[in-house]
Amino acid sequence: MDIALGLLALVLVVCAGSALGRRLNVSVPLLLVLVGVVGSYLPFIPPVELNPELVLIGILPPLLYAAALRTSVVDFHANKRNIGLLSVGYVIFGTIAIGLLVWWLIPEVPLPAALALGAVVAPPDAVAATSIARRVGMPRRVVAILEGESLVNDATALVLLRSSIAAITGSVTLFDVASEFLLAVAGGLAIGVAAAWIMLQIRTRVRNVAVNTSLSLAAPFIAFIPAEAIHASGVLAVVVAGLILGTKSPAMPGGASRVSERSNWATVQFLLENSVFLLIGLQVRFIIEAVNDDSLGVGRAWMICAIVVAAVLVLRPLWVFPATYLPRLIPAVARREPAPSWQLAAVVSWAGMRGVVTLAAVFTLPQDVPHRSVLVLAALSVVAGTLILQGFSLPWLVRRLGIRGPDPQEDALTRASLMQQSTTAGMERLAVLTRPDDPPEVLTMLRRRTEERNLAAWERLGRPEAEARTPSQRYAELRIQMLDAERSRILELRRTGTYAHDVIDGVLRHLDIEESVLDSVLDSALDDDGGPGADASSAVAASGNGDCGDLQTAPDHAVPSDLQCLDCVAEGTEPVHLRMCLQCGRIGCCDSSPGLHASRHARNSGHPVVRSVEPGEAWKWCYVHELLG
Repeated sequence: MDIALGLLALVLVVCAGSALGRRLNVSVPLLLVLVGVVGSYLPFIPPVELNPELVLIGILPPLLYAAALRTSVVDFHANKRNIGLLSVGYVIFGTIAIGLLVWWLIPEVPLPAALALGAVVAPPDAVAATSIARRVGMPRRVVAILEGESLVNDATALVLLRSSIAAITGSVTLFDVASEFLLAVAGGLAIGVAAAWIMLQIRTRVRNVAVNTSLSLAAPFIAFIPAEAIHASGVLAVVVAGLILGTKSPAMPGGASRVSERSNWATVQFLLENSVFLLIGLQVRFIIEAVNDDSLGVGRAWMICAIVVAAVLVLRPLWVFPATYLPRLIPAVARREPAPSWQLAAVVSWAGMRGVVTLAAVFTLPQDVPHRSVLVLAALSVVAGTLILQGFSLPWLVRRLGIRGPDPQEDALTRASLMQQSTTAGMERLAVLTRPDDPPEVLTMLRRRTEERNLAAWERLGRPEAEARTPSQRYAELRIQMLDAERSRILELRRTGTYAHDVIDGVLRHLDIEESVLDSVLDSALDDDGGPGADASSAVAASGNGDCGDLQTAPDHAVPSDLQCLDCVAEGTEPVHLRMCLQCGRIGCCDSSPGLHASRHARNSGHPVVRSVEPGEAWKWCYVHELLG
């Protein structure tokens, strides 16, 4: 009963803290840590001692797997050198530097034990780094580097920790450490690939949603357990399996399984991510009280912890800046990868928050290590110090350095371009599959619904300050109200007992699926409207306009002050957005407008390129090649 109450309290506090943090616009991880600290001193809350196996085996694999599923293999490969220097090079550098420092500060501690503490505090935490990075709104490349680092650095640190602990009780040579590291990497890669292959084979043969979702939840342990059994890196095996499955799954059959998988992993990740920060706070009283009995004394113990925290904060910039710029002294590297600004390097060097893995790993130190309680306190101090100092100051640093995250307007433009190209592919496939005996009304319905989905993406562009909803948004609002009425009627009929439960359940499920799609339309519209209205023409780099001669040779026309679609005026219709032909300067309405006058003009006149004349937009569109410019 006590365990059940504890788990219930944990979930309730996590949910309440998350909701409060979002309402107050405060970092949820930091808020939950503070709640845990306060809770550790409340008399009615029993002491909570963190079980390292619970974290390293029960929590870390699913967290890393969930992060790997969302990580782009393309981005990971594009930043592999930076990720490798941070996740391997920096962890080794930090382990040695902190280990030697602790050995100098506390001579009674054996060097292997000091190096073990160095391995514990060296790797930034996957959860802490990425959750704060995404909230701050960093550039995508910085987030990709931090995510890639946090996926791999735990594997490096745990191998070093294992070797250091082995050296405490026996002799371990440099050859032993190197061979164990190679086994961990090679074995982790092999097991991860094998686990992903098995999962993909099952996915191609099983279409049952419940079975696929259950196997997905078991996937991190399918990779982790065999890897650990052969003394390879289970963490690396989980990451490799997650990267492969995240890349391959969208091409596999079973859209319903993917929807279920995303929903379930979002819930699991939410609970685990936030629970670990609460657990960090709950350890504070237990760890601090244990230091009171240490022979070093409380004052000296806290001084040592402060020095270790300062060293951790300083060592990362000392590694990041040389690792960023020294390789670019090589001409081949400089040509392939232009040097980033010092502001980006500064942000990466300051985004080094530690988390629950550091705290859990330090408890694996043998009980007979001298001044073990001080080493544990040092790990807690590093976690708390980096979360508070770096976590609270990172948003200020990003703003102070003038670093901007992804532009929602640019993302909306790129999304519309992708939707246009996918719509064209679908229409081409429909033309191939169409048979003479296909009902015309079915073909008309397919074309209309496909075009409506495409137009909804384009409607999100335009005037962000406009009060009027676009047609797709208004459709979603009205349809949701209709669905509420339909659901209420079905529930009334269910209470009569006239209809079978499974039939009623099927109808309600159909309504829920439609409502979830409409909710995503409204949520996307709110996200897009909430961003800055920057010039969306910067999205050209991702659109491939270099292949379009029409975009390159299109003349420029000055935008007239009196913007109106004369055809809409003549017909008495209301435009949604306005476009201007770059050949003759004619203003026409977009394809979401009733008249579709811009595309009609392009089709009738043969003028291929238009540009947006909405405020803050300067992007161009070629009707012939369907490319942005």
